Amino acid sequence: MRFIDALKLFLLMLKSGTRPNHFTFSSVLDACAGCSCLLTGMQVHLCVIKSGIPDDVISLTSLVDMYAKCGDTDAAFLVFESIPKKNLVSWNTIIGGFASNGLGNRALEEFDRMKKVGVKPDEVTFVNVLSACVHAGLVEEGEKHFPSMLSKYGIEAEMEHYTCMVDLYGRAGQFDKAVKLIENMPLEPDVVLWGALLAACGLHSNLVLGEYAADRIHKLESKHPVSYSILSKIQGEKGIWSSVNELRDLMSVKQIRKQKAISRVL
Repeated sequence: MRFIDALKLFLLMLKSGTRPNHFTFSSVLDACAGCSCLLTGMQVHLCVIKSGIPDDVISLTSLVDMYAKCGDTDAAFLVFESIPKKNLVSWNTIIGGFASNGLGNRALEEFDRMKKVGVKPDEVTFVNVLSACVHAGLVEEGEKHFPSMLSKYGIEAEMEHYTCMVDLYGRAGQFDKAVKLIENMPLEPDVVLWGALLAACGLHSNLVLGEYAADRIHKLESKHPVSYSILSKIQGEKGIWSSVNELRDLMSVKQIRKQKAISRVL
């Protein structure tokens, strides 16, 4: 996504004398969120106020999203509370914002508050709720919310929901539950789901299941660098250096480069 280019065009627009509207500010705030430009986002927020355009749920929700994605959850919550008529997108944004910043309990509190005011959750809500459970390590909470999707709201679980549950079980070291869920799910697991399981195996040095997850990833995407790196790490921790060397040779033959370190929050 060309977020910086969008911000440059916004500046050109202002210099030309063209007045932005709700939709302009919403797009610009999305660009600020996309490149985590908090300072620019705050400046755009000031422009919104100075523009004299009446606040509406779209622009305010965009502000919530921007502040949350830039890591300022306090500002995100203040803006969220200022929305007079919060809609489902607004609630999803604040719940997801807390979840993505590792504030799982705060996300679940907002989810409970959302239900109390009569707003019905959707598929996105439950991705955020389950992600919150993952970050807070709340296995029992996740086990409560996951089946309630269908039983209370008639929402069929999709790949993202299953991936969250596998991630939740895996991080907690409950691999039996993770495997059972995968075996019984009605969807064919994708690379992301197997990747979540493999990452958990790396966390707990589970070589047997890690090799199985890596094999499934290789069959779906043969040049996936992360799977090779994690599997090599597990083998090294177990002291199986012959396997580590074999894996490195295989990576060399397939011209797979080790991926640089990244930070990711689900």
